[in-house]
Amino acid sequence: MSNRNENQRKVAEFLLEIKAVQLSPKQPFTWASGRKSPIYCDNRRILSFPRVRTDIRKLATEAIVDRYGKPEAIAGVATGGIAIGALIAEELGIPFIYVRAAAKDHGTGQRIEGAFSDLSSVFVIEDLISTGKSSLSAVDSIRESGLKVTGLMAFFTYGFNDSIARFAEKDCSFFTLTDYPTMLDVAVKSNYITEDQKTDLDDWSNDPVSWSDKFQKI
Repeated sequence: MSNRNENQRKVAEFLLEIKAVQLSPKQPFTWASGRKSPIYCDNRRILSFPRVRTDIRKLATEAIVDRYGKPEAIAGVATGGIAIGALIAEELGIPFIYVRAAAKDHGTGQRIEGAFSDLSSVFVIEDLISTGKSSLSAVDSIRESGLKVTGLMAFFTYGFNDSIARFAEKDCSFFTLTDYPTMLDVAVKSNYITEDQKTDLDDWSNDPVSWSDKFQKI
């Protein structure tokens, strides 16, 4: 367990280093929903940094095999899970497919891309879990195609209770390489944020809607 915790901290350090995760409690970001958030996460930046990309690919591959054994195939969730998912599949020497955000409105109209008729199961790669809805939509699509989902891995999660409940409801096992509490702890120890800012960031994670509403009234 200690090794897992150490790896969570390593990944948090990587994401802060390459600015895949940015923390700004005083000048929050605006999400697509219109809500204010003190954190912005773009794990696609991992691909632009060879050293970090390699280290995270290896950590992810080892973590998947450690928890679930070697998968039959990898399924990446569009768009953030596609490239890194393909790299993990290459590392394991197994097939790769990916799941579109929505089915194509032309051609075969399929949502899953790649050759999977000979597969019986896949392990899913996602970049980020916030509400969990997009991840589980991909899981539903995979299951509807006749494939078993053995588990799901994402690089980062905010750890919202509603997302955890959704995964439980869908009976989908998952884990993340790092998470919000670990990120904040690493950020404080590296002087990226202060203890006071961490308190503000904790308040957001406990009730993001109220935090956003309060900020918008200022």
